[in-house]
Amino acid sequence: MATGRTHRPATRSRGIPEATVARLPLYLRALTALSERSVPTVSSEELAAAAGVNSAKLRKDFSYLGSYGTRGVGYDVEYLVYQISRELGLTQDWPVVIVGIGNLGAALANYGGFASRGFRVAALIDADPAMAGKPVAGIPVQHTDDLEKIIEDNGVSIGVIATPAGAAQQVCDRLVAAGVTSILNFAPTVLSVPDGVDVRKVDLSIELQILAFHEQRKAVEEGAATDGSHPAAAPREESAEQGPDGDVPAVMPA
Repeated sequence: MATGRTHRPATRSRGIPEATVARLPLYLRALTALSERSVPTVSSEELAAAAGVNSAKLRKDFSYLGSYGTRGVGYDVEYLVYQISRELGLTQDWPVVIVGIGNLGAALANYGGFASRGFRVAALIDADPAMAGKPVAGIPVQHTDDLEKIIEDNGVSIGVIATPAGAAQQVCDRLVAAGVTSILNFAPTVLSVPDGVDVRKVDLSIELQILAFHEQRKAVEEGAATDGSHPAAAPREESAEQGPDGDVPAVMPA
């Protein structure tokens, strides 16, 4: 089986927009659920509703994959699962290292969805000497002193950073120097990386703050409706999560 070092997906070279790439996992999740229920075909409208997008956008996204469906029948679920999995590079083995095995890192290590989606947790790494050798999710934790050797021995090109903010940039620099070219960052800080290295940032506190904003706005609108006033409509702002042709999932690039 191929590893992450021997092949990289060709989505960018084939001209698939980043916003479309960001929606492919949403389609795959919806299609996988249909496959598990043994649903053979699905219409663009049904699949779009399940993925949370409009059907016109879905059909445009699938046109980049060369998949157009059959009029009156829809899309073949199993074929689309394969096609999107292949496009995302999930038909091969991607070894992943997780650096920072605190509460969040341990939770990620115990997440059962990695293996079924083409990712293998190759190593768990932590700076605490007391953690060395302790099993988490059946994998012994290794010390950061061995990070470079671990990356090389396992052919790792994807790293997950779940360290405190103060340690994240140093860990990132070491991962990149060791050959890691894609990083998923859970640390609450913005990482600086050279060209050719992709970073995706997941900041749970920012997502909660956005939800708090919407809750506050709803409370103000409900209060205004109760006392009979009509607040002026706020100008529509472009979301920081939008791509050039629409909304993308709330996993933000660093």
